[in-house]
Amino acid sequence: MPESITAENLMNNIMETISEGIHKQNSGSLFEEEISNPVASKFNRLFGREQPVHKVLGGGKSADVLLWRNKKISGSVLAGATAIWVMFEWLNYNFLSLACFSIAAGLLVQFLWSNASGFMNRSQVEVPRIQLPEEWFGNAGIAIGRELNRASRFLQNIACGGNLKQFVIVVSGLVAAAMIGSWCNFLTLIYLGFVAAHTLPVLYEKYEDEIDGFVDKLLNRMTHHYKNVDARFLGKMPTRKYWGKKHE
Repeated sequence: MPESITAENLMNNIMETISEGIHKQNSGSLFEEEISNPVASKFNRLFGREQPVHKVLGGGKSADVLLWRNKKISGSVLAGATAIWVMFEWLNYNFLSLACFSIAAGLLVQFLWSNASGFMNRSQVEVPRIQLPEEWFGNAGIAIGRELNRASRFLQNIACGGNLKQFVIVVSGLVAAAMIGSWCNFLTLIYLGFVAAHTLPVLYEKYEDEIDGFVDKLLNRMTHHYKNVDARFLGKMPTRKYWGKKHE
C-alpha cells in the first residue's frame, strides 16, 4: 500500500512539473514577443512622431504623391522634375528661352484649335482659356512672408539672446550650408531636395522601425559626445551675464 501511494504521489508530482513547465514556456514566449518588438520600449519615433507618416505629411493628395500611393502620378511628377533639371543643368537651357518657346507652342496649339473648325467646315469651337486664380498669388505671398518673418525672428533671437552655444551652432550650420552651396548651384539644390522629398518618406514608411532604432542610437551617442564637449569647453566659456559683471 505505501508503494502505491508513493507511485501516485510521484505521478502527481510529474504532472504538476509538466504543467508548470508549459505555463512558464507560454509566459516566456509572451515575454520574448515583447522583447522582439522594442519599438515602444527601446526607442522613440523619429522627431517624436505619434501619428502615421501619411498623416504627418498632411494626409491629402500631396501625401499620396510623396508616399507613392499612385505610382503613375508620383513617377510622372519625379520624371517631370528630372526633365526640367536636365534641360537647365545639362542642356544649358535658360529660363527666358524656355518660357518663350513654351508660350509660342501654347499659342500655336490655340491657333490651330480655334481655326480647325474652319478647315473642317464645322461650327466654330470655343477654345478653353487658361487663367490662374488671383487668390493663389495672394495666399502664396502671405505664406512666404510669414515664413520669412519667422526665420528672421529666430535668427535675431539667436544673435541677441546672449546664448553663445546656440549662436555657435547656428553659425556653424550656416557655414556648412554655404560650403554645400559652393559645390552645386541653387537649381541643383532644389532638385536634390525635390528628389529627397519623393524618396525618403516612402523609404522611411517601409523601414521605419529600423530607421528609428538607428537614429535613436545615433542621437544618444551625439548627446553623450556633446555633454563631454560642453563639460570641457563650452561650459567654461563666459556668458553674457559674466561679461556684464566684468565690465561693471
